[in-house]
Parts: sequence; C-alpha cells; structure tokens
Amino acid sequence: MFSTLLVLFTSGICFSLYDIIGYKVVAYILLVTLSIIVLFCDIVPVVLSAVLSALIWNYFFIPPRYTFHIGTTEDVFLFTMYFVIAVMHAVLMYKIKQIQKIAVEREEKANSLKLYNTLLNSLSHELRTPISTIIGASDNLLMANGNLSEGSKHSLLSEISVASLRLNQQVQNLLNMSRLESGAVQLKKDWCDINELVYKTIDRLGEYAKHHVLDVELPDALPLFKLDEGLMEQVLYNLVFNAITYTPEASVITIKAQCKEQQYCIITVEDNGPGFPEGEIHKVFDKFYRIDHSKTGGTGLGLSIAKGFVEAHRGSIALENAPLGGALFTITIPTEVSYANELKHE
Repeated sequence: MFSTLLVLFTSGICFSLYDIIGYKVVAYILLVTLSIIVLFCDIVPVVLSAVLSALIWNYFFIPPRYTFHIGTTEDVFLFTMYFVIAVMHAVLMYKIKQIQKIAVEREEKANSLKLYNTLLNSLSHELRTPISTIIGASDNLLMANGNLSEGSKHSLLSEISVASLRLNQQVQNLLNMSRLESGAVQLKKDWCDINELVYKTIDRLGEYAKHHVLDVELPDALPLFKLDEGLMEQVLYNLVFNAITYTPEASVITIKAQCKEQQYCIITVEDNGPGFPEGEIHKVFDKFYRIDHSKTGGTGLGLSIAKGFVEAHRGSIALENAPLGGALFTITIPTEVSYANELKHE
C-alpha cells in the first residue's frame, strides 16, 4: 500500500508539472521514488511498483499521452530501457539491503560472542577467587580441631564473609543485568527515606568496607522521595562497592544527598582515591568495562547496572574526577517530594 501510494503521489506531482519538466525528467523522478521504496518494502511490492511506474509513465507522460501506444522508435527504446532499469534497480537495491542485513547480523553475532567470552573470562576469575577463599578458610576452621586462637578464627571468618559478599555481588550483578536486558525492570515506587537507604547499604557492605572510611553527610531536613527503594539501594551499593574496590585502604568515601528545586533527588558518591583516567571516563558505564591495567578484577557490570536502574527512574548518572582527586558520581532523579509532616495528612 505504501509503495503504491508513493508512486501515485509522485506521479500526480509530475503530472501537474508536465509542461515544465517534460516526460523524460519524469522517468528520473520515478526511479528515485523506487529507490526510496526499496528502503522500506519487501521485494514483491518493490517489483510491482517498478511495473506500475513504467505503465504510468507510458500512459500519462510519453507522447501520445493517455494511450499505451508509443509514437517514436526512440521513445519505445526509452520505455524499454526504463522498464528494464526500474526492475533491475529494484531487485539489485533489495539484494544490497539483504546483504547489508546479513552483514549486520553477523557483526551482532560476533559482538555477542565477544561479550560472552569477556563475561566468561571475567566470571572464571571472579567466581573462582571468592569460592577458593571460602573453601580454604572453611577447611582451616574444620581442620584446626579447636587449636586456633580467637584472633585467627575471627580472621578466617572475616575472609569467608568478605568472599561471600564478593560472590553474592557478582551473582546479583548477573541477575540484574539479565533483568535490564530483558526489559523486566518494573518500578515499585514508594516514599523512600534516603537516610535509611544509605545506612542499609552500609550494613550490607559489612566486612568489605572495614578498611575504608564511609562518611555520610545528609542534611537533617532532607525530605522523602518517591523512588523504588530496592533498585536505588542496589545503585548506591554498586557505587560504594566500586569505590571500595578501586581505592586504597583507609580511603574516604563520602555519600551526600540533597533535594533540588523541590523536584529532584541528588545523590553523590565521592572518594579520594586515584580517580579515573580522563580518556576512559566516557566508557565507565559500558557493559563489561574495566579500567585498563587494573589489578583488581570484576565483571564490569556494576556501573552499567547502576546506570540502567537510574535511567529506569528517568534520571541520569554522571562521573567526573573531583577537583581534589578521586571519583565523583552524581545521581539526579526527578521525583515527587514530601516532608514527614505532609505525609501525615495523606
């Protein structure tokens, strides 16, 4: 239907301009129209459009007009060549489009295989390391037969706790990435207390954060925001986890939040570590991205998931290197705002 209407529409315009452009120019215009049709239609409507345009050109434009009879040998030759060229052009353009489609599919398969290999290589290390730690520490506890000191027991249990947290983080990232790519993320918004959100996240980090300083700076009059608390907790957890992972021990990680213009929730996570190379900042939210030459492992999914969950709230997340050094992540989410005393009247 689209192809037929486009041919008829173009022919109508050419018909109104016949005295100005002549019948030979009409042939070129109709060929251009066929090129447009090829971009959007399958082979059958494309060929039919080529035949229809040839018949219209013959009947309405080639002298004598309003008849399929062609007056001169030259025009017979022109019509024959137009018909052949129109059909060949339509078929060849369609074939080119098909070849391009196959090339894109092959490229997508190659990229998928590359991503799969990247993920497999990452997981082979990221899952093996904490599992080996848990097994080793557990074996030491079992084989000690009560001969370990309290300090040694606490150290082994601490290793198990940290390794378990790391293992759980990788599994959570895989599950969350699967949710994002399948479009299964459905927001469950409710009034969220950022104070509770931040401290709940810190509690989840547990032993993993014991060698870093977590500085929470939240204003007393911070309102409640309507957010999906579960998703936002994972966003904050991924950012702080990333900061702990890529900064030296004793580094300070500062978490701040504010309400802007009574319609935006702003959360920042800043550290005083080495920051990010300027040339790589634009890639940090890419799936499977990891800093070049980084000794620390990771699947490179945490920041990508954080970005996906923030964007599910129609918000944005940005990264910059802080003026005094370190990385500064800023989350901006448009949301409803309410203070505690207002909720009492709802």
